[in-house]
Amino acid sequence: MKTSHIAAALTLAFAGATASAATAPTEVSYRSVKVDGINIFYREAGPKDAPTVLLLHGFPTSSQMFRNLIPQLAERYRVIAPDYPGFGQSDAPALDKFTYSFDNLASVVDKFTTAVGASKYALYVQDYGAPIGFRLATAHPERVSAIVVQNGNAYHEGIDNAFWAPIKLYWADKSEANGAKLKPFLEIDATKWQYTHGARDASKISPDAWTVDQAYLDRPGNKAIQLELFYSYGSNPARYPEWQAYFRKHQPPMLITWGKNDQIFPAAGATPYLRDLPKAELHLLDTGHFALEEDSAKIGKLMRGFLDRNVK
Repeated sequence: MKTSHIAAALTLAFAGATASAATAPTEVSYRSVKVDGINIFYREAGPKDAPTVLLLHGFPTSSQMFRNLIPQLAERYRVIAPDYPGFGQSDAPALDKFTYSFDNLASVVDKFTTAVGASKYALYVQDYGAPIGFRLATAHPERVSAIVVQNGNAYHEGIDNAFWAPIKLYWADKSEANGAKLKPFLEIDATKWQYTHGARDASKISPDAWTVDQAYLDRPGNKAIQLELFYSYGSNPARYPEWQAYFRKHQPPMLITWGKNDQIFPAAGATPYLRDLPKAELHLLDTGHFALEEDSAKIGKLMRGFLDRNVK
Protein backbone atom coordinates (compact mmCIF):
# COMPACT_ATOMS: atom_id res chain seq x y z
CA MET A 1 0.00 0.00 0.00
CA LYS A 2 1.30 3.44 -0.90
CA THR A 3 2.28 5.83 1.88
CA SER A 4 -0.50 8.23 0.87
CA HIS A 5 -3.08 5.42 1.08
CA ILE A 6 -1.81 4.41 4.54
CA ALA A 7 -2.03 8.02 5.72
CA ALA A 8 -5.56 8.31 4.37
CA ALA A 9 -6.58 5.08 6.08
CA LEU A 10 -5.13 6.23 9.39
CA THR A 11 -6.89 9.56 9.06
CA LEU A 12 -10.24 7.82 8.49
CA ALA A 13 -9.63 5.44 11.39
CA PHE A 14 -8.76 8.32 13.72
CA ALA A 15 -11.84 10.25 12.59
CA GLY A 16 -14.01 7.21 13.23
CA ALA A 17 -12.54 6.70 16.69
CA THR A 18 -13.07 10.38 17.51
CA ALA A 19 -16.67 10.19 16.33
CA SER A 20 -17.25 7.07 18.42
CA ALA A 21 -15.81 8.77 21.48
CA ALA A 22 -17.94 11.84 20.89
CA THR A 23 -21.09 9.74 20.69
CA ALA A 24 -20.22 7.40 23.57
CA PRO A 25 -23.14 6.92 25.94
CA THR A 26 -23.20 9.11 29.02
CA GLU A 27 -22.23 7.31 32.20
CA VAL A 28 -24.95 7.61 34.82
CA SER A 29 -24.17 6.69 38.42
CA TYR A 30 -26.82 5.26 40.73
CA ARG A 31 -26.16 6.23 44.32
CA SER A 32 -27.78 6.56 47.73
CA VAL A 33 -27.19 8.96 50.60
CA LYS A 34 -28.71 8.99 54.06
CA VAL A 35 -30.92 11.94 55.00
CA ASP A 36 -32.34 11.85 58.53
CA GLY A 37 -31.66 8.12 58.56
CA ILE A 38 -33.52 7.50 55.29
CA ASN A 39 -31.74 6.15 52.22
CA ILE A 40 -32.36 8.56 49.35
CA PHE A 41 -31.59 7.07 45.96
CA TYR A 42 -30.46 9.35 43.15
CA ARG A 43 -29.14 9.32 39.61
CA GLU A 44 -26.12 11.47 38.83
CA ALA A 45 -24.19 12.27 35.68
CA GLY A 46 -21.89 14.96 34.34
CA PRO A 47 -18.79 16.77 35.64
CA LYS A 48 -18.70 17.34 39.39
CA ASP A 49 -17.50 20.92 38.94
CA ALA A 50 -20.14 21.88 36.35
CA PRO A 51 -23.29 23.89 37.20
CA THR A 52 -25.90 21.65 38.81
CA VAL A 53 -29.33 20.79 37.45
CA LEU A 54 -31.69 19.25 40.03
CA LEU A 55 -34.49 17.17 38.48
CA LEU A 56 -37.59 16.70 40.65
CA HIS A 57 -40.04 14.04 39.55
CA GLY A 58 -43.81 13.76 39.78
CA PHE A 59 -46.43 11.18 40.79
CA PRO A 60 -46.53 8.20 40.51
CA THR A 61 -43.07 7.93 39.04
CA SER A 62 -39.48 8.44 40.23
CA SER A 63 -36.19 9.63 38.84
CA GLN A 64 -36.65 7.04 36.10
CA MET A 65 -38.82 9.62 34.29
CA PHE A 66 -35.56 11.46 33.49
CA ARG A 67 -33.76 8.45 31.97
CA ASN A 68 -33.86 9.98 28.47
CA LEU A 69 -33.17 13.58 29.54
CA ILE A 70 -30.11 13.08 31.75
CA PRO A 71 -27.73 12.07 28.92
CA GLN A 72 -28.74 15.17 26.95
CA LEU A 73 -27.64 17.51 29.75
CA ALA A 74 -24.72 15.69 31.32
CA GLU A 75 -22.02 16.82 28.90
CA ARG A 76 -22.27 20.40 30.18
CA TYR A 77 -23.96 20.06 33.60
CA ARG A 78 -23.88 18.05 36.78
CA VAL A 79 -27.31 16.43 36.71
CA ILE A 80 -28.87 15.03 39.90
CA ALA A 81 -32.27 13.32 40.14
CA PRO A 82 -33.40 11.98 43.55
CA ASP A 83 -36.31 9.72 44.44
CA TYR A 84 -38.44 11.07 47.31
CA PRO A 85 -39.15 8.90 50.37
CA GLY A 86 -41.88 6.46 49.36
CA PHE A 87 -40.93 6.60 45.67
CA GLY A 88 -38.64 4.62 43.40
CA GLN A 89 -35.55 3.15 45.04
CA SER A 90 -35.58 5.40 48.11
CA ASP A 91 -36.70 4.06 51.48
CA ALA A 92 -40.42 4.08 52.16
CA PRO A 93 -40.83 4.35 55.95
CA ALA A 94 -44.22 3.40 57.38
CA LEU A 95 -46.74 6.15 58.05
CA ASP A 96 -46.04 6.01 61.77
CA LYS A 97 -42.30 6.48 61.14
CA PHE A 98 -42.34 9.36 58.66
CA THR A 99 -44.67 12.27 57.96
CA TYR A 100 -45.66 12.13 54.29
CA SER A 101 -46.35 15.78 53.60
CA PHE A 102 -45.06 18.16 50.95
CA ASP A 103 -43.40 20.23 53.65
CA ASN A 104 -41.50 17.17 54.82
CA LEU A 105 -40.61 15.94 51.32
CA ALA A 106 -39.22 19.40 50.57
CA SER A 107 -37.23 19.30 53.82
CA VAL A 108 -35.71 15.96 52.85
CA VAL A 109 -34.81 17.19 49.35
CA ASP A 110 -33.32 20.36 50.85
CA LYS A 111 -31.09 18.29 53.16
CA PHE A 112 -30.31 15.97 50.25
CA THR A 113 -28.89 18.87 48.21
CA THR A 114 -26.60 19.73 51.10
CA ALA A 115 -25.52 16.10 51.47
CA VAL A 116 -24.50 15.86 47.80
CA GLY A 117 -22.84 19.27 47.73
CA ALA A 118 -25.35 21.06 45.52
CA SER A 119 -25.23 24.57 46.95
CA LYS A 120 -26.64 26.19 43.80
CA TYR A 121 -28.78 24.59 41.12
CA ALA A 122 -31.22 25.01 38.29
CA LEU A 123 -34.52 23.25 38.97
CA TYR A 124 -36.60 21.04 36.69
CA VAL A 125 -40.01 20.52 38.29
CA GLN A 126 -42.89 18.34 37.14
CA ASP A 127 -46.15 17.50 38.93
CA TYR A 128 -45.20 16.79 42.60
CA GLY A 129 -41.79 18.26 41.85
CA ALA A 130 -43.32 21.73 41.53
CA PRO A 131 -44.57 22.17 45.12
CA ILE A 132 -41.36 20.59 46.38
CA GLY A 133 -39.11 22.72 44.19
CA PHE A 134 -40.99 25.96 44.84
CA ARG A 135 -40.66 25.39 48.57
CA LEU A 136 -36.89 25.12 48.07
CA ALA A 137 -36.85 28.25 45.91
CA THR A 138 -38.79 30.40 48.38
CA ALA A 139 -36.66 29.17 51.30
CA HIS A 140 -33.34 29.65 49.45
CA PRO A 141 -33.79 32.02 46.49
CA GLU A 142 -30.03 32.54 46.32
CA ARG A 143 -29.51 28.86 45.50
CA VAL A 144 -31.79 28.70 42.46
CA SER A 145 -30.15 29.78 39.21
CA ALA A 146 -33.07 28.98 36.88
CA ILE A 147 -36.30 26.98 36.74
CA VAL A 148 -37.73 24.64 34.10
CA VAL A 149 -41.43 23.89 34.62
CA GLN A 150 -43.05 20.93 32.89
CA ASN A 151 -46.68 20.41 33.85
CA GLY A 152 -46.17 21.58 37.41
CA ASN A 153 -48.66 23.94 39.00
CA ALA A 154 -48.44 27.19 40.98
CA TYR A 155 -51.77 28.85 40.07
CA HIS A 156 -55.41 28.12 40.89
CA GLU A 157 -56.25 28.05 37.18
CA GLY A 158 -54.20 24.86 36.91
CA ILE A 159 -56.42 22.85 39.25
CA ASP A 160 -59.80 24.35 38.32
CA ASN A 161 -60.99 21.36 36.31
CA ALA A 162 -63.07 18.22 36.78
CA PHE A 163 -60.08 15.96 37.42
CA TRP A 164 -59.48 17.63 40.77
CA ALA A 165 -63.06 17.43 42.08
CA PRO A 166 -62.73 14.12 44.02
CA ILE A 167 -59.31 15.14 45.33
CA LYS A 168 -60.65 18.44 46.62
CA LEU A 169 -63.44 16.53 48.40
CA TYR A 170 -60.73 14.53 50.18
CA TRP A 171 -58.95 17.75 51.18
CA ALA A 172 -62.20 19.02 52.70
CA ASP A 173 -63.13 15.73 54.37
CA LYS A 174 -60.44 13.09 54.88
CA SER A 175 -62.99 10.31 55.30
CA GLU A 176 -62.60 6.67 54.39
CA ALA A 177 -65.38 7.06 51.83
CA ASN A 178 -63.67 9.98 50.08
CA GLY A 179 -60.35 8.17 50.21
CA ALA A 180 -61.91 5.11 48.58
CA LYS A 181 -62.90 7.27 45.58
CA LEU A 182 -59.21 8.03 44.99
CA LYS A 183 -57.90 4.48 45.20
CA PRO A 184 -58.51 3.76 41.49
CA PHE A 185 -55.87 6.43 40.74
CA LEU A 186 -53.34 4.01 42.26
CA GLU A 187 -54.08 1.11 39.92
CA ILE A 188 -52.49 0.11 36.61
CA ASP A 189 -55.20 1.51 34.33
CA ALA A 190 -54.81 4.98 35.83
CA THR A 191 -51.01 4.77 35.81
CA LYS A 192 -50.98 3.81 32.13
CA TRP A 193 -53.54 6.55 31.39
CA GLN A 194 -51.21 9.20 32.81
CA TYR A 195 -48.62 8.23 30.21
CA THR A 196 -50.85 7.66 27.19
CA HIS A 197 -53.65 10.24 27.52
CA GLY A 198 -52.93 13.22 25.31
CA ALA A 199 -49.97 11.58 23.60
CA ARG A 200 -49.62 12.08 19.86
CA ASP A 201 -48.74 8.42 19.36
CA ALA A 202 -49.09 6.10 22.34
CA SER A 203 -47.17 3.39 20.45
CA LYS A 204 -44.02 5.51 20.90
CA ILE A 205 -44.29 5.42 24.71
CA SER A 206 -42.50 2.55 26.39
CA PRO A 207 -44.79 0.37 28.53
CA ASP A 208 -41.81 -0.10 30.84
CA ALA A 209 -42.55 3.37 32.23
CA TRP A 210 -45.97 2.64 33.70
CA THR A 211 -45.08 -0.98 34.51
CA VAL A 212 -42.14 0.13 36.68
CA ASP A 213 -44.21 2.86 38.36
CA GLN A 214 -46.99 0.41 39.16
CA ALA A 215 -44.56 -2.08 40.64
CA TYR A 216 -43.52 0.57 43.15
CA LEU A 217 -47.13 1.53 43.88
CA ASP A 218 -48.01 -2.12 44.52
CA ARG A 219 -45.45 -2.56 47.30
CA PRO A 220 -47.00 -3.29 50.71
CA GLY A 221 -48.06 -0.05 52.39
CA ASN A 222 -47.27 2.21 49.46
CA LYS A 223 -50.85 3.01 48.49
CA ALA A 224 -51.52 4.29 52.00
CA ILE A 225 -48.48 6.55 51.59
CA GLN A 226 -49.80 7.87 48.29
CA LEU A 227 -53.25 8.57 49.75
CA GLU A 228 -51.58 10.56 52.50
CA LEU A 229 -49.80 12.63 49.86
CA PHE A 230 -53.05 13.12 47.93
CA TYR A 231 -54.38 14.71 51.11
CA SER A 232 -51.23 16.74 51.73
CA TYR A 233 -51.41 18.16 48.22
CA GLY A 234 -54.23 20.29 49.62
CA SER A 235 -51.60 22.30 51.47
CA ASN A 236 -50.16 23.58 48.21
CA PRO A 237 -52.82 26.01 46.93
CA ALA A 238 -52.45 28.07 50.10
CA ARG A 239 -48.77 28.51 49.17
CA TYR A 240 -49.48 29.78 45.66
CA PRO A 241 -49.43 33.48 46.66
CA GLU A 242 -46.06 32.97 48.36
CA TRP A 243 -44.58 31.28 45.29
CA GLN A 244 -45.99 33.92 42.98
CA ALA A 245 -44.50 36.66 45.17
CA TYR A 246 -41.15 34.88 44.89
CA PHE A 247 -41.46 34.88 41.09
CA ARG A 248 -42.25 38.59 41.01
CA LYS A 249 -39.50 39.61 43.42
CA HIS A 250 -36.63 37.43 42.22
CA GLN A 251 -37.54 36.98 38.54
CA PRO A 252 -35.77 33.62 38.18
CA PRO A 253 -35.12 32.71 34.54
CA MET A 254 -37.91 30.28 33.61
CA LEU A 255 -38.48 27.87 30.75
CA ILE A 256 -41.97 26.34 30.54
CA THR A 257 -42.26 23.15 28.45
CA TRP A 258 -45.85 22.03 28.94
CA GLY A 259 -47.71 19.05 27.52
CA LYS A 260 -50.81 20.95 26.43
CA ASN A 261 -53.03 17.83 26.25
CA ASP A 262 -52.57 17.03 29.95
CA GLN A 263 -55.91 16.52 31.69
CA ILE A 264 -54.35 16.67 35.17
CA PHE A 265 -52.47 19.94 34.76
CA PRO A 266 -53.97 21.52 31.64
CA ALA A 267 -52.44 24.37 29.70
CA ALA A 268 -54.58 26.79 31.71
CA GLY A 269 -51.98 26.35 34.45
CA ALA A 270 -49.04 27.19 32.18
CA THR A 271 -49.90 30.66 30.92
CA PRO A 272 -50.41 32.34 34.35
CA TYR A 273 -46.66 32.11 35.00
CA LEU A 274 -46.25 34.88 32.42
CA ARG A 275 -48.19 37.29 34.65
CA ASP A 276 -45.41 37.18 37.22
CA LEU A 277 -42.51 36.30 34.91
CA PRO A 278 -43.10 38.18 31.65
CA LYS A 279 -39.67 37.14 30.33
CA ALA A 280 -40.37 33.43 30.82
CA GLU A 281 -40.15 31.22 27.73
CA LEU A 282 -43.37 29.24 27.14
CA HIS A 283 -43.60 26.23 24.84
CA LEU A 284 -46.89 24.32 24.65
CA LEU A 285 -46.08 20.87 23.31
CA ASP A 286 -48.49 18.54 21.54
CA THR A 287 -48.29 15.79 24.13
CA GLY A 288 -49.57 14.81 27.57
CA HIS A 289 -48.68 14.74 31.26
CA PHE A 290 -45.32 12.98 30.91
CA ALA A 291 -44.03 15.11 28.07
CA LEU A 292 -40.52 13.64 28.27
CA GLU A 293 -41.83 10.31 26.96
CA GLU A 294 -42.56 11.78 23.52
CA ASP A 295 -40.58 15.00 23.50
CA SER A 296 -37.38 14.40 25.47
CA ALA A 297 -35.25 15.43 22.46
CA LYS A 298 -37.19 18.66 21.98
CA ILE A 299 -37.19 19.49 25.70
CA GLY A 300 -33.50 18.60 25.97
CA LYS A 301 -32.65 20.98 23.13
CA LEU A 302 -34.75 23.77 24.64
CA MET A 303 -33.13 23.20 28.02
CA ARG A 304 -29.58 23.24 26.72
CA GLY A 305 -30.15 26.58 25.02
CA PHE A 306 -31.98 28.00 28.03
CA LEU A 307 -29.38 26.83 30.55
CA ASP A 308 -26.49 28.01 28.39
CA ARG A 309 -28.02 31.49 28.30
CA ASN A 310 -28.91 31.71 31.98
CA VAL A 311 -26.72 29.43 34.10
CA LYS A 312 -23.10 30.36 34.62
